[in-house]
Amino acid sequence: MRLRDFERLVDRALEGLPDWVVSSIDNLVVVVEDAPTEKQGDLLGIYEGVALDEREDYSGAMPDRIVIFRQPHVDMGLGPHELEAEIRKTVLHEIAHHLGIDDDRLAELGWD
Repeated sequence: MRLRDFERLVDRALEGLPDWVVSSIDNLVVVVEDAPTEKQGDLLGIYEGVALDEREDYSGAMPDRIVIFRQPHVDMGLGPHELEAEIRKTVLHEIAHHLGIDDDRLAELGWD
């Protein structure tokens, strides 16, 4: 899958976020990269930043980042609909980290 097509699927996942999530996001950028570094390990995505519930003196900070990795998703060998669902799941999981949502709440929301 070409990078641009993958980015469209990530965009679609972001466009489908519930309003309460969109209104809660603060100082965050979402990007697509081809693959995690060796140091990052075997990941589908990663949140780099300070979760909203952990911020204290946060003024002037660079944006937090969510990185969604293309190649590990493609390597799963999923069909188009399953791949889109897996990308959405990864996006939601990383957004949850930004919001400070723990694994129990993640499951309650159906985002796990």
